[in-house]
Amino acid sequence: MQKIVFNGHYLMYIDNAMSEYWRALGLPYDASMHALQGEMFVKKASLEYHASARMDDTLDVGMRCARVGNSSCVFEAGIFSGERLLVSGELVYVFADPVAQKSRPVPEVLRQIITGFEAGEDLAEVKTGDWNALGRDAGRLRTAVSVTEQGIPAEIEADALDATARHAVVYNRLGQAIATGRLLQEAPGVGRIGRLAVDRSVRGTRWGRMVLDALVEAARVRGDREVQLHAQGNAEGFYRRAGFSVVGEPYDEAGIEHVVMTRSF
Repeated sequence: MQKIVFNGHYLMYIDNAMSEYWRALGLPYDASMHALQGEMFVKKASLEYHASARMDDTLDVGMRCARVGNSSCVFEAGIFSGERLLVSGELVYVFADPVAQKSRPVPEVLRQIITGFEAGEDLAEVKTGDWNALGRDAGRLRTAVSVTEQGIPAEIEADALDATARHAVVYNRLGQAIATGRLLQEAPGVGRIGRLAVDRSVRGTRWGRMVLDALVEAARVRGDREVQLHAQGNAEGFYRRAGFSVVGEPYDEAGIEHVVMTRSF
């Protein structure tokens, strides 16, 4: 065996990076393409090989949009091992009717999202408010994540506390809700954050942190001296990076391991 990566695998790596690019745009791909009434089809893919990746190498894949034309988008990719460029690539996508598969102009809003991302602009905004203002979007997203995905009973996920909570929802540039959470008054001077949910197709980026930061700030402005939350075990690291510390031992809630975490102001 040569112990080097098979040439065709590099296209798979780039395709995975392309999925991460859409996450960074804050666009759930299927829902966004449905809203835009089109689909992105690969028209051309080309690779140039400079060196080989070897067994156990750690690779980084960079993506950028080089140009948005009338009906096409040109993306450039680079696959690196450390600072060494192994493979460079170019992918040409055409925006087209999903049924007829005939090209159509790239929607102006999508053009602005892509060019804005490349220019370093904010691609989403967080809104805070009561259940009357944000409940429809927050509830739909929470149901998709907690009930449908995680199997938490609907009667546990939704409760009477929503009516008095402060809610936060992150909206992308298509107006789609992609992350949400709520802030309760646990006790005088103590806030409690919960019901954090992020659309799974854009998870792993910064949208959950945007919600968390907005709710922490709302608690601080309200005058709370401390904010706490009940974190699922697999999210403990996420909350630690936001300044929260574990209090007590893990416990079970709705069949999922949780741990209490707090942050003081």
